[in-house]
Amino acid sequence: MEFHTAGSAALLLTGNNVPAFLTKLWTLVDDPETDPLICWSPSGNSFHVFDQGRFSKEVLPKYFKHNNMASFVRQLNMYGFRKVVHIEQGGLVKPEKDDTEFQHPYFIRGQEHLLENIKRKVTTVSNIKHEDLKLSPEDVSKIISDVQHMKGKQESIDSKISTLKHENEALWREVAMLRQKHAQQQKVVNKSHCMCCHMYLISLLSLLQAYQKEKERPLMLNDSSTTHSIPKYSRQYSLEHSPNLSSPGATFTATGIFSNNAPVKTGPIISDITDLAQSSPVSAEEWIQDRQVLI
Repeated sequence: MEFHTAGSAALLLTGNNVPAFLTKLWTLVDDPETDPLICWSPSGNSFHVFDQGRFSKEVLPKYFKHNNMASFVRQLNMYGFRKVVHIEQGGLVKPEKDDTEFQHPYFIRGQEHLLENIKRKVTTVSNIKHEDLKLSPEDVSKIISDVQHMKGKQESIDSKISTLKHENEALWREVAMLRQKHAQQQKVVNKSHCMCCHMYLISLLSLLQAYQKEKERPLMLNDSSTTHSIPKYSRQYSLEHSPNLSSPGATFTATGIFSNNAPVKTGPIISDITDLAQSSPVSAEEWIQDRQVLI
């Protein structure tokens, strides 16, 4: 695109101290062919950008090495341009027209000579005078001493960290050994526990078998030479001196034999349980025959 406007020609002649971005921006805004997408405001104190999508695709690549609208706005901010926000644009309702307005005190239509006053923003560090950066020898020596002191502390800390690292590794090895020993001891304890349980069960079974055999052993009459324990509900009597047995044909009842006055002497002892039902009177011969079978 060729520029034939008087403003652009004057700018090219007098803009030796003007940055290239400002020169291109002035030409872009002052060119009548780009007015549908970028142009001066009616007052000439600002410029408008319409339809940012078309502007970034159709106009920016012709003047700059990119087609990014965000980069274009960022460069404007670096040179002090501000976005103008109107009342209708500051509300919650989005404006119907895609219109963005920028302004700068020295960017005014017909006054291109003011462009020299537009400076790019620089960092605060670059604005510091070199005289302020000068240090006295005392300050330099103090800084060196502090650096050496910090270096010594750093070395000491590194040494302590290395020692702690080795100790930590040794502790981990010891823990691993203790775990292994604990596992072995646990196996021994479990084995001993199983053996004890097995022996206990064997002894318990032996006791049960002995008790069962003792329970199944038949009852036997005690000899006269052994001690005879009198049952709780039984009476002892002798067949030799029973008064009711004087004659072979005599009959008797159990009450006569179980008299408290009947003498008890040595000899075969027969015990009879009295809690059974009372039997009917029997003859002496039948009673003696029944008892002889037991004797």
